Amino acid sequence: MLKFILRRIGASALVLLGASLLVFVLTINSGDPLKDLRESNSPNRATLIAERIERMRLDDPWYERYWDWLKGVGGCFTGNCDLGVNVNGVDVLTLTQQAASSTLRLVTVATLLAIFIGVALGILTAIRQYSGFDYSITFAAFLFFSLPVFWAATLLKEYAAIQYNTWIAVGQYAPWTIVIVALVAAFLLPAVLGGARKRRLITGAIVFGFVTVMLFVFNALDWWRNPMFGIGGVLLVSAAAGVLVTALIAGLRNRRALYAALTTAVVGVAAYWFTAPMLVNQPSWLLLAVLFVVAIAVSVAIGAAWGGYARKQVMLITGITGVITSSLVVADILIAHWASFLSVKSRPISTIGSQTPNFTGGFWEQVLDMGTQILLPTILLALVSVASYSRYTRSSMLETLNQDYVRTARSKGLSEREVIVKHAFRNALIPITTIIAFDFAGIIGGAVITEQVFGWKGMGALFQDGLNAVDPAPVMAFFLVTGIAAVVMNLVADIAYAALDPRIRR
Repeated sequence: MLKFILRRIGASALVLLGASLLVFVLTINSGDPLKDLRESNSPNRATLIAERIERMRLDDPWYERYWDWLKGVGGCFTGNCDLGVNVNGVDVLTLTQQAASSTLRLVTVATLLAIFIGVALGILTAIRQYSGFDYSITFAAFLFFSLPVFWAATLLKEYAAIQYNTWIAVGQYAPWTIVIVALVAAFLLPAVLGGARKRRLITGAIVFGFVTVMLFVFNALDWWRNPMFGIGGVLLVSAAAGVLVTALIAGLRNRRALYAALTTAVVGVAAYWFTAPMLVNQPSWLLLAVLFVVAIAVSVAIGAAWGGYARKQVMLITGITGVITSSLVVADILIAHWASFLSVKSRPISTIGSQTPNFTGGFWEQVLDMGTQILLPTILLALVSVASYSRYTRSSMLETLNQDYVRTARSKGLSEREVIVKHAFRNALIPITTIIAFDFAGIIGGAVITEQVFGWKGMGALFQDGLNAVDPAPVMAFFLVTGIAAVVMNLVADIAYAALDPRIRR
């Protein structure tokens, strides 16, 4: 494997070298970098032109400029990275770091959500092929996949931001709105779940009553402006997540795994009880990172203690349960600070930019501000990607489920969970791995349209600004980041193949 990885890295380095030369030549010949100054009426136009010619070295041969850029990139391996300056004399390395950070904030959460939700929906629709659930998800997938990004972004701005910000000032649903929402939920959920007509009618009636009662209760408690979750809610959801993870990975018959997951949830909530004052009064990113690592370590240790003959499997279950419990703890703290956040920012959902200028809230209010800034573009990117991943996963899963070894597993009397999780799911992930690797590498390059619509200064904006100014330095920085990302993600995909299918290792 090591020899294979080194060979792939060497070949990729040669490809990147040739591609960088081509991109550099194409960029410097794509237009006139002095066009804006030639059209200027400034009295010192000649001085400005001379300064730009000197700064961009326009009088030097293109190969000398490229070679100097290449030496600057080579300095990155010795700690002396130099990507040059842009047309305005700003250090491109600094611009690239800022743009990459902004883009990663924008796309990382959306990509992870899309992978998790898309793969899960694809598996479920494959298992329930031609059911109401399958048809509903298929319709939604084609709808979201075909939506123009700029149009969907406009709708999100109008209804998920502007209209919501107006509504949250009061935070109360009108009675007729509650009835309409309950009717829609009572129609959609039975249609998705399927079943006989009597079963769907009973399900619809239960859903209608439940949604109606809950929305009236939330109105009475002013929950939308002062939400509550509490330690009890964290414990309930964490325990339910532990049961679900156990059912998927080991099955509920494995009592050791079930008790380990429930123990993890209880220990996590107990730790929250003791650390809550510190998290609320003295929060920091370092503290959160340390506590998260400790939580995972304790969760895995609980799995090792309970594991028995299936120790590795139980440790995986408790590790996942620990991650979910930790996430719920942070969510509970954020929910508790929603009212104070509204007092600082009365219109919470932003439509443009990556942060609120001159924001004066505390640590948790700042986290909420960053979350609301990233909410709309995350939803937009996730919807499009979920539609794609769900269709690919469904197709791959259906092909796998029709294989002879899956029929053999069923004929041996294995449970459907074991057939799906242990035999079909793993092999169905192999083609999905390729798609995810390419998509993630491409997204790091910047969601250009999304960045423009929501006013984010990310990698896409860096590339576009450099290209418009016929400035090779930002364009080459963009190429360097995206090229390396493509190489790394392809290498990760190759390693993932070997992990998913041991035959590939040979």
